[in-house]
Amino acid sequence: MQFLFGDYVLDQGRRELTLRGQVVAVGPQVFDLLLHLVRNRDRVVSKDDLLQAVWSGRIVSESTITSHINAVRKAIGDTGEEQRLVRTVARKGYRFVGEIKAGDSGQARQPEGSGIDGPVPAEPKETPPSVLVLPDKPSITVLPFQNLAGDPEQDYFADGVVEDIIAALSRIRWLFVIARNSSFTYKGRAVDIKDVGQELGVRYVLEGSVRKSGNKVRITGQLIDATIGMHIWAERFEGTLDNLFDLQDQIAESVVGAIAPQLERAEIERAKRKPTESLDAYDYYLRGMAKLHNGTREAIEEALPLFYKAIELDPEFASAYGMAAWCHFWRKLNGWMSDRTREIAEGARLARLAVELGRDDAVALTRGGHALAHLTGDLDGGIALIDRARLLNPNLAPAWYLGGILRALRGETDAAIDNLTHATRLSPLDPEMFRMQVGMALAHFFAGRFDTATDWAERALGNLPSLLAAAALVAASHAHNGRMDKAKLAMQRLQALDPSLRISKLRDWLPIQRAEDLALLADGLRLAGLPE
Repeated sequence: MQFLFGDYVLDQGRRELTLRGQVVAVGPQVFDLLLHLVRNRDRVVSKDDLLQAVWSGRIVSESTITSHINAVRKAIGDTGEEQRLVRTVARKGYRFVGEIKAGDSGQARQPEGSGIDGPVPAEPKETPPSVLVLPDKPSITVLPFQNLAGDPEQDYFADGVVEDIIAALSRIRWLFVIARNSSFTYKGRAVDIKDVGQELGVRYVLEGSVRKSGNKVRITGQLIDATIGMHIWAERFEGTLDNLFDLQDQIAESVVGAIAPQLERAEIERAKRKPTESLDAYDYYLRGMAKLHNGTREAIEEALPLFYKAIELDPEFASAYGMAAWCHFWRKLNGWMSDRTREIAEGARLARLAVELGRDDAVALTRGGHALAHLTGDLDGGIALIDRARLLNPNLAPAWYLGGILRALRGETDAAIDNLTHATRLSPLDPEMFRMQVGMALAHFFAGRFDTATDWAERALGNLPSLLAAAALVAASHAHNGRMDKAKLAMQRLQALDPSLRISKLRDWLPIQRAEDLALLADGLRLAGLPE
């Protein structure tokens, strides 16, 4: 049986999707999903139905179903915004709404007026080359690293590094990663990066080399946009072979921590170049992320509706809920809320949806958990959610620095500093470095190291002058150290940023768990001149 819609033919017998005679390569589950929707086009297909038909009843995450629906849409020229062929029915499921013509795959129709009655065998055609459709989300393959040492016995080390990198990248839910067995088919071959991208259906290729000399090893890596052959990132890593497996882990962590932000930036720039009429949920999400990284009031006001638009197009986009909640938290932290009660409630609602829909989504758990802690005061719950995010993706820098900030607010200053230091090592060029810096200032302040706290807070203000918490820490730290002239100047800056801030409002402003920490901040700000 064949199903014809537009220029596409879905051949059930051959398990083949073609576009104007050319094969569109799709994964087996994506094919099964499309076929099930087409065969049941007279009704809405529930998620339970899809789980049974496509995954044989095995439980998979909401984001897995969503990503497969997006892959179906991509393969048949549809989008989450247009929904011309596959429509999302909120809280019910999905339905194929395109016009279908059914036919027999073993027969060919004759042109009208040909004088030939009935079907005749179809003329043999030359098999067209496969066309792999790029996934909706960023896609990458890691090629086997070249062993430049000339010692075949060192191949195992180079292969181990690549396998660790692939495993670490696979934990990033917004990233489509080619499996190790497919990547390693290129081992020992001279390849053209553009050809690799087309053959594997990926946008990005990571390649590299390993050189061993004595007890030292040097790893180089470079990230390339295979669609245009442009270099995005290159870096060198060095270490000693005293503990081989530890070195492999360190290199994988460093590489993944370095390239993940570069991939996100590249995707954001790509989304910015797309015309607005062709944007889908992920593009709106990326544009929102670009604004959120900025951190200013104007940027957050622009980011929030972009995340809401992403949610409208994909009601199960957990990370978009998390980022929208985070915008509300950021408005609260910096004194920008106009209707505080309503906005806190809305932010908490979004955060709860983020962690419910994204149980296996490290980004959603991190941003949603952190927002919940601030908006509801539940530090323990927020830390637990972020700790789960770290288990899912140990290389996600925000999970380390946002978790570190919550631990500082809970009074665990040493653990907070360790978390924040690790985040800085994972993402040394992070666009949100000011968050790590204010977290360090907070931890050192509660530890009584006021000079160090001042230094970190000033760095944060250098990156984001509107950061209210950093301005407060500068004023309180100077006051505790007896530098009253500087404390008064810092207080002027603080009150210019938020004239409504008062000592009596500190508990509602920051979820500081220990009474002695709250008193320390209150005393410092009181000395600096903040009204009661």
